[in-house]
Amino acid sequence: MYSVLKGASYILAHTPDMVIHNGTTQTTQRTIDPESEYLKNLDKSLRTYEECKAYLPNQTYIGNMTPQELAGYEQPWFLQKSEHTEREGKFGEIMPEDEFIGLIAICDVFDLVKLEVNFANTVRSKLESHSLINPALLKALEKGVALPEVKQLIEDTRVEPLYFNGNIVGCIKAAHDIDQSLSAHVIFENLVSKASCVLSLLHLIGKTEVNAEEIDYVIECSEEACGDMNQRGGGNFAKAASEMAGLVNATGSDVRGFCAGPAHALLHAAALVKSGTFKHVIVAAGGSTAKLGMNGKDHVNKNMPILEDCVAGFAVLISANDGVSPEINSDIVGRHTVGTGSSPQNVISSLTAIPLEKVGLKLSDIDKYSVEMQNPDITKPAGAGNVPEANYKMIGALAAMRKEIEKSQLADFVSEHGLVGWAPTQGHIPSGVPYLGFARQELMDKKLNRVMVIGKGSLFLGRMTNLFDGVSFILQQNSGAGEEKSVSETSVRKLIADSLKDFAKHLQGDEG
Repeated sequence: MYSVLKGASYILAHTPDMVIHNGTTQTTQRTIDPESEYLKNLDKSLRTYEECKAYLPNQTYIGNMTPQELAGYEQPWFLQKSEHTEREGKFGEIMPEDEFIGLIAICDVFDLVKLEVNFANTVRSKLESHSLINPALLKALEKGVALPEVKQLIEDTRVEPLYFNGNIVGCIKAAHDIDQSLSAHVIFENLVSKASCVLSLLHLIGKTEVNAEEIDYVIECSEEACGDMNQRGGGNFAKAASEMAGLVNATGSDVRGFCAGPAHALLHAAALVKSGTFKHVIVAAGGSTAKLGMNGKDHVNKNMPILEDCVAGFAVLISANDGVSPEINSDIVGRHTVGTGSSPQNVISSLTAIPLEKVGLKLSDIDKYSVEMQNPDITKPAGAGNVPEANYKMIGALAAMRKEIEKSQLADFVSEHGLVGWAPTQGHIPSGVPYLGFARQELMDKKLNRVMVIGKGSLFLGRMTNLFDGVSFILQQNSGAGEEKSVSETSVRKLIADSLKDFAKHLQGDEG
């Protein structure tokens, strides 16, 4: 009885002011050379909210376009016009920055966020019409303060200013006078991650048949850390986000693994459900402000708009087998182990060919691979190339080395088994999970038989090890096990009842 993928949600928050003031490329440049031409001209390269909504990869991320439809457009996509400009999508939404700042304030439970009163009132009126936000939560926006008070806080204390359309609209205070783990900067990053995770959870619950009260456990798998000076990464984002999303019967914990975090978390969730410990487990993550405008210099130098202008989030529901939803085949799991090594061939083999070979499958038996689904519009101008395509070429080359395909079939393999990238470059966000919503539907529609989801992570970034990391798993069409189980249980009960009746008749016959 495998666990199943019951649903998925994906959200974006357009945050151009946070690109300027909070993305590490920009904050680093401001420290090194505050008068640089890049910083002076940065605002000219920022997109409007309407332009952000009309961007093809963004519409794909929230489900209004399929990856196959996106592939039909000529690259670069920022030069193309989209027929879709909607805020809402099949999987989620693209939220404007002012409303997202309001959501950040709602997610603050320690009175650390101070919003200018007129801005707070305006945002409150907008969020009142949001179908997923509990009106009771909007009381947090009734605590607006006058602009002079906000500016005084910025001048007198260590706070993180909040901007909208280039104007100060509030600030976030430090949670402790000397604890760097509770500095205004860290609190800001964590509240942004929490808010985007909350929005993802709300959309997931709103788009599935499972009620909020039925969720048993939440696993959060972003790349942020919350704690204090005595336990810098103590957590718990999962429970903090669940509280705001109204998951009253859920507990949870955080899983970390750099970009591979979501894949690890999904395996944890699948195991918890398959074991019977929990029936409904959510894997979710908010986004990162540090990565906003990460490749901004390259984009500006090439007269492009800043494309990394959105905080992203996702949530995935893993549930007990319902006989319909795609199964997570936990018998086929790829692992980059301590002894695997770091050569590209060893890495990709450990995650693909080796686990498939153990069950008698070939690389070509996987209909689609969901790898690092970064948007090439972002990565190619920065010199990182087309990341998904590079992954597919490695898998195809491995298939050719193993004599599973001819070398001349490599291009066809990439086209048939690969996907174009469309996800924001926020580390954990593009790592395998963006395709889950589409894959679920295609597997249920019998268009696909098997999908492999691959998560890879660069552990050396934490300076604790030079090891690489990665795990993979298989999504497959439902075998009907859930339905068979219910029929089987009924049959067993009937068999027992009939046997007891026969036994009773036998006893009565003996007595006579």
